[in-house]
Amino acid sequence: MTQPMEAGGKRGSGASPGWWRRNLPAMRALLAAYAGITIGVTLVALGLNWFLVPNRLAAGGVSGLAVVIYHLFNVPVGATMLAINIPLFALAAQVLGVAAGARSIFGFVALSVLTDGLAPYLQPLTHDPVLAAIYGGVLVGIGVGITYRFGGSTGGTALGARLIHHYLRIGTGRAMLLADGLVILAAGLAFGPELALYALLSVFVTMRVVDLLEEGTPYAKAAIIVSDVPERISDLVLHELNRGATALQGRGLYTGRDRDILLVIVSRDEVGRLKQLVRRTDPNAFVVIYDVHEALGEGFRRLS
Repeated sequence: MTQPMEAGGKRGSGASPGWWRRNLPAMRALLAAYAGITIGVTLVALGLNWFLVPNRLAAGGVSGLAVVIYHLFNVPVGATMLAINIPLFALAAQVLGVAAGARSIFGFVALSVLTDGLAPYLQPLTHDPVLAAIYGGVLVGIGVGITYRFGGSTGGTALGARLIHHYLRIGTGRAMLLADGLVILAAGLAFGPELALYALLSVFVTMRVVDLLEEGTPYAKAAIIVSDVPERISDLVLHELNRGATALQGRGLYTGRDRDILLVIVSRDEVGRLKQLVRRTDPNAFVVIYDVHEALGEGFRRLS
């Protein structure tokens, strides 16, 4: 029996070599994403087993609640996280219409499996609660940040906050604080207020590390300059600092005057020179300087 002819007159079955060539970059990106999520949740599992679980630090979220249940009822942490996350994701999908993507499901399932799978082979690295809170928070924060970067999820804290927002009609940010606060309160009741405070420290460290990974460290500065002589200032920025400047159209609400407002991006070590340049040109200029976490383009990182 002859094989059916493919489009283009070639016999065969399955995907053609052209299909593989066209889809190879997407497949590589998908494999890289799952590899990144695996690395991220592995770091979270290490942070739990090395630092947080043995020191009874319930650092908020589903994992924190699992730590409390583990020490009270000896139920494995990973199994508890999985038992909480599955119905949480299902409820969120039903009530909120939130679709839990394959990467998110893979992330929290892999975290649960790795946490319990690695536990018998790992010993606590410290029994000092301060060190455990700091290093556990850093390691978990790095893992969560990597997982988020590749489109995964480590659990349902954010979904829990959205459900609280849906039912109680409070802001999502406050709902997240409420969810983590309830877990830390449970830890305080179970383990005492001192360990609850250490857990709160760990939550803070984790959030800061995640923010740094998501946003990057501020390595540049942005300046908004309001001046009566914007042309002179922009000319000096272009020729003395060798930086670009953008003129934005603005209007003073008090004076009713239209004027150009300058936006300038400089490196951190150029901030002092920029302020001197503006002060020399227009001492009465109004200048706002703030951090830039990422600047892409000419003079900074390449756009990729």
